[in-house]
Amino acid sequence: MTPIPLPTPSSRRSRPVPGTLLLPRLALEPTMARTGMFDGAWWPRTADVRAELPDLITALGAHLGPILRVGLDTVAWRHVPRSVAVNGLAVKIGLFTADGGTISLTRGFQDHFLLLVVPPGTDPRTAAAAMAGAAETGNRTPAVELLTPGLPGAVTGTVRLGPEDRAEPVEPASDR
Repeated sequence: MTPIPLPTPSSRRSRPVPGTLLLPRLALEPTMARTGMFDGAWWPRTADVRAELPDLITALGAHLGPILRVGLDTVAWRHVPRSVAVNGLAVKIGLFTADGGTISLTRGFQDHFLLLVVPPGTDPRTAAAAMAGAAETGNRTPAVELLTPGLPGAVTGTVRLGPEDRAEPVEPASDR
């Protein structure tokens, strides 16, 4: 797994200072061989797609090249805009129906990356294990198994957590 270094926020808000970049909690498959079900995993801090996507796209763009389009699972996100502005460019957002827990990112024609999405508020140990499993080369474990401890394909073992992995309070979702 290739983790991207993550800063520890100085406050419990999703962004310590308005307008500053907060690196996403992200793990990518180290070889980028793209032989598994997932190319990595992302653990957003909130369910606010408008706040979360620009930082994810910026971070992935630095590793993969420009991201042109994002596909979001309709089950996991509500009130999704048609596009988000990232570094002065509009990145289009499409919606799809899946088993849940995924995001698709497109660099170019037929060049898609699929990430496991660990829901905000997930227990840090479960999140770390799921992210490690999704970032494993050749992974074939479905999202629901990675995200549910105790299922046959769930990743088990000891996962070392640092202070940046501690759970943050999650604001209850409001009826929109």
